[in-house]
Amino acid sequence: MEMKALSAIQSYTSAKPVTTPVEGAEGAGAMLRGAAMDFAQTLAHSEQVSQATMMGDADPHALVQALAQTELAVETAVTVRNRVVEAYQEILRMPV
Repeated sequence: MEMKALSAIQSYTSAKPVTTPVEGAEGAGAMLRGAAMDFAQTLAHSEQVSQATMMGDADPHALVQALAQTELAVETAVTVRNRVVEAYQEILRMPV
């Protein structure tokens, strides 16, 4: 009995540092916030370029490039959303 308690204490003390947050490491929230900001900046840049093209201040090549970047950003966001929904549905199917 004494050996099991000692083993449990040693296991707990060796596993405890794994659960503590690392100094200076970004969390998932900070990563998602950064991705959302990048997405919003890409959309805003595309809108600015399209407005400048309509006014005659930008070349059509810049418009095509901005629209391609926006399309890629939207496709990425939709793919991430679909994966999150799939993961959520998989969690709901797990037996308790």
